Amino acid sequence: MLEFIPHPAEHVVAMRVGGIVTAQELQQAIDAIEVAKRNHPLISLVVELDDMRWMTLTALLKDVGYGLTQIGDLDRYHRAAVITDKEWIKQIAHLEDRLFKAMEIRTFPRYQHAAAMAWAGELPKGAHEDPEEDGYHGA
Repeated sequence: MLEFIPHPAEHVVAMRVGGIVTAQELQQAIDAIEVAKRNHPLISLVVELDDMRWMTLTALLKDVGYGLTQIGDLDRYHRAAVITDKEWIKQIAHLEDRLFKAMEIRTFPRYQHAAAMAWAGELPKGAHEDPEEDGYHGA
């Protein structure tokens, strides 16, 4: 099961993952990421993972394939907030944070859901599409 979570920042793709993830559900996530990338120079992700048991084989292959296509495009990813109480998921996220330096990856416990959403929504100074959000108020 993969379902989208509403987020107030348009550059953020937020989702909750649980149970068994199918290739069709994964494709919906990929499509949402690609739309965000077309519309925004930087995107961020929020992924709430706790009850996921596994992916179908087709979904796993699609996930690996898509991941490989993104290696040259990692500078488009700003942050990934991983919401989980599972220690093994936290360890994987910390490993990915060390491997993929272009993107910040941080884990949050479930009770800090709001903090994870806020953190993912932040953009670096100079990256806002509206200059006023970067502190510029005209001449």
